[in-house]
Amino acid sequence: MEKGMLHAHSWLRWVLLIIALLAIVSAIAGWLGKKPYTKTHNRLALFLTISADLQLLIGLVLYFFVSAITKTAFQDFGAAMKNPEIRFYAVEHILVMIIGIALFHIGKVKAKKADSDVQKHKISAIYYGIGLLLILSRIPWESGRLGF
Repeated sequence: MEKGMLHAHSWLRWVLLIIALLAIVSAIAGWLGKKPYTKTHNRLALFLTISADLQLLIGLVLYFFVSAITKTAFQDFGAAMKNPEIRFYAVEHILVMIIGIALFHIGKVKAKKADSDVQKHKISAIYYGIGLLLILSRIPWESGRLGF
């Protein structure tokens, strides 16, 4: 079960990253080109938050119920903090991912409430961009960290 969920979590990250890049590029183009904020922008924001929430859900199931790494960390959290790989998953990965996903949601809501289309694009670009940078900083890119 753990391996299957890890594979799903790993593959779905690409969906999230592609949607995030599309949303950011679209927002920057709208911001700099002073273009209208359209239904397409709303849909990209919606798909971004849905894909991020799906990743979060799978990640939380892994974190609390399935992962051998976090089970080890919960047995002795003090010792886990001394092990960089265990600390990465027990604290760094989950914390930064939650912050990144929160920024996607905050950006979506703030953009919706903004007064002008340019402001909507600017807010989207900034919040989605910072969220994506945070997420990229804590993705376990090396296959050794993924456990396969």
